[in-house]
Amino acid sequence: MDVVRVLVCVVAGVLAALPDRVAVLAAFSQSLDSDFTFTLPAGRKECFYQTMKKAASLEIEYQVLDGAGLDVDFYISSPSGQILFSDYRKSDGVHTVETEDGDYVFCFDNTFSAVSEKIIFFELILDNMDSDGADPEDWKEYVHGTDVLDMKLEDIMDTINSVKARLGKSLQIQTVLRAFEARDRNIQESNFDRVNWWSFTSVIVMVLVSGIQVYLVRSLFNDKSKTRT
Repeated sequence: MDVVRVLVCVVAGVLAALPDRVAVLAAFSQSLDSDFTFTLPAGRKECFYQTMKKAASLEIEYQVLDGAGLDVDFYISSPSGQILFSDYRKSDGVHTVETEDGDYVFCFDNTFSAVSEKIIFFELILDNMDSDGADPEDWKEYVHGTDVLDMKLEDIMDTINSVKARLGKSLQIQTVLRAFEARDRNIQESNFDRVNWWSFTSVIVMVLVSGIQVYLVRSLFNDKSKTRT
């Protein structure tokens, strides 16, 4: 993040040195990233809506963090109601959609389970969601006199965009890894509880069997016959 700030300061300094003192709009390709974790009760289906623009991109990644079977049904539908992707009884998945104007619907379905609720994590990444639809290269029309500075603003902007994209990808990977860690921890805790329960049950059974064996052995040496005089 410090690298981005330094590069932005360099750009600001270059623009301030221009003779025309023109204001330049640095149009980055807007990328929105959000994640959400929720509990899906047994026998229920939850749907979410996302408004998209034409020629944009929607990427969704989901994982089942906890719940029996670690599985869920999932599908994405377009604004026209067409099913674009669907998963059946899966624990995770990644889907990317090139969008058009309208509301996209993605649903998580747990109706197949009558007992177990599921904890689900999903992440949305929206690309090219520029509000004004301006071309990222339009800012170049307002820049003049860069030859005097012997510096290429285009290279600076490309570097900033590259650093921003890599930082965003790093954040996305860290979020996904945290979700994997949470799921693995839930599995370990569930296995720990099962091992403790079966160990306790085995100890009780062993104690009962030992008591029965002692009773039977003692009964073999217990002479119940009576001697008459």
